[in-house]
Amino acid sequence: MDNTGTRCNDVAMKFFKYHGTGNDFLVVDARDGHPAGLTPEAARLLCDRNFGVGGDGILLVERGTASSWFMRVINSDGTQAEMCGNGIRCVAKFIAEHLWEGDAPNSIPVETPAGIRLCRLTRDRSGVVSTVAVSMGAPKTERADIPMTGRGSPFNVAVTVAGRPFVGNAVNMGNPHFVIFEDIHGADAGHWGSILGSDELFPSGANIEFAGRIDDNHFRLTVFERGCGLTMACGTGASATAVAAVSNGLASSGRPIRMDLPGGPLFITVADDMSDVILEGPAMEVFSGSVDIQALCRTRGADHE
Repeated sequence: MDNTGTRCNDVAMKFFKYHGTGNDFLVVDARDGHPAGLTPEAARLLCDRNFGVGGDGILLVERGTASSWFMRVINSDGTQAEMCGNGIRCVAKFIAEHLWEGDAPNSIPVETPAGIRLCRLTRDRSGVVSTVAVSMGAPKTERADIPMTGRGSPFNVAVTVAGRPFVGNAVNMGNPHFVIFEDIHGADAGHWGSILGSDELFPSGANIEFAGRIDDNHFRLTVFERGCGLTMACGTGASATAVAAVSNGLASSGRPIRMDLPGGPLFITVADDMSDVILEGPAMEVFSGSVDIQALCRTRGADHE
């Protein structure tokens, strides 16, 4: 059961497995309501890579109020996120190829808790959506908007955790990020990302980016995501890193900045006036299926009084 005492219900949930640059999700058509039994505990079990379906999160496609479509992001730990750059690309492809009646347009506005994001679709010769460019909107760089404690600029902020000093740059791209220009990856990124992301500097937590500059407008990036841990890719994290790089004179605005993540490259273009950030990358459907949530909960000992 979840932490409210709600039992997992007897229901089979239809899902579609997608990934955007290795960042993988269970995409669910939830236009007729939240799937019964999808409690935080059930979400954790579904995303478990050994005992469940496996994924970095679950994306619910609901009916919007300001747009026809609304994306709800459930992290692999059962919490909800405001925005997901790789996830919204998958959702746009899912809408175009599974939910749209008739021929889908090349641009689809998707509502999120962080606002409406316009998704522009690129199709291959067979008509299949191959890449999606997302208008992520203007970055937020005021401490109160991130949110981040303290005063002054959120850029080049010195913080020491567990005796290790870091200098980072806080940016909100629909969710909070702290970008550190050090080429840290693997287990070290997981260790320090976990500590930094829960530091008191960030009252709502933060996603942590470790970026190493490779060349002009080219970086290697590792992201520790709030609610997920280390991931193969993070679209909002890549966008926040591009904003921080431009703001620090490490990259140029107005043209694509390449971010090499473990799952592959993403390309981000920051407007000269910081009015918008365009994230472009692939979206791929892997397989579809259904899962008996009650049975899954029962096998993991979650369905008990």
